[in-house]
Amino acid sequence: MEAAVEQVEKVIANIEQVVVGKRKEIELSLVALFAGGHVLLEDVPGVGKTMMVKAIARSLGADFKRIQFTPDLLPSDVTGVSIYNQHTRQFEFRPGPIMANIVLADEINRTSPKTQSALLESLEESSVTVDGETLQLNRPFFVMATQNPVEYAGTFPLPEAQLDRFLLKLQLGYPSEQEELEVLNRLQHQHPIEGIEAVMTTEEVVAIQNEVTKTIVSEPVKAYMIDLVHATRNHQAVELGVSPRGTIALMRASQAYAFLMGRDYVTPDDVKHITPFVLAHRMMMTAESKMSNTTAAQTVENILDQVSVPVPQRRMARS
Repeated sequence: MEAAVEQVEKVIANIEQVVVGKRKEIELSLVALFAGGHVLLEDVPGVGKTMMVKAIARSLGADFKRIQFTPDLLPSDVTGVSIYNQHTRQFEFRPGPIMANIVLADEINRTSPKTQSALLESLEESSVTVDGETLQLNRPFFVMATQNPVEYAGTFPLPEAQLDRFLLKLQLGYPSEQEELEVLNRLQHQHPIEGIEAVMTTEEVVAIQNEVTKTIVSEPVKAYMIDLVHATRNHQAVELGVSPRGTIALMRASQAYAFLMGRDYVTPDDVKHITPFVLAHRMMMTAESKMSNTTAAQTVENILDQVSVPVPQRRMARS
């Protein structure tokens, strides 16, 4: 485990050459990757969302594809299409950009819900179905989608079913004055992304993903996760609470975060740290809470304060 954690630290340091002052967000992105999930990055244009995804892909030496979502994008532009070859008189499948290890779904909420839905199968099952044939995607498969806030012109809100398939939702935010000065200094002569080299292989990523699933989650910690999820379903400010898929996502993300912290077991603090990023985007708030400007993030923090935390017990050794 120590060797794997050291490798992850090298990846983080590599990405930090490009993305300044966002270590927490980088760590959480890698949590999603090693948990086998996907990330939704929501923020205003120009804060480095796209560049962070590129830096992750380069650091892992992974097959990388970018999909620029536009209002006229078709589902076949994402998944691929069968084209008739006049020489062989057969249809040949031309794979779409979704068939890569790391996919940047850029400005995903600028396309129609029909095209957004083309991602549903790939996000959940790591496969795509074209012309009735299901094709399995290679591991690791990691989608990092960026979106602008829905208040911006020309955006479509993502369907609830699609939001539920993103393991984490993150925001980068504006840099501080000192961080922005550092950005200017690094970009003065050339973009630092050009100097990024791979420090981990895709095979090593898959190996870590397999190790993460072995991270111990005790029964009291599992019960704590369930209590948090059920609290979202019974909260007066919430119209639609977190689904069982969200409960599984919370466990997987907690396992990956504990692994990155160098432990082979999950603590309640791991769960508390990761919960806001896993649950908030899966909740639909009531009309009354929206009128009073009560956000899902605020509600999750309220739930974390109210739900009792299990008392730590002596950890059992892994068999």
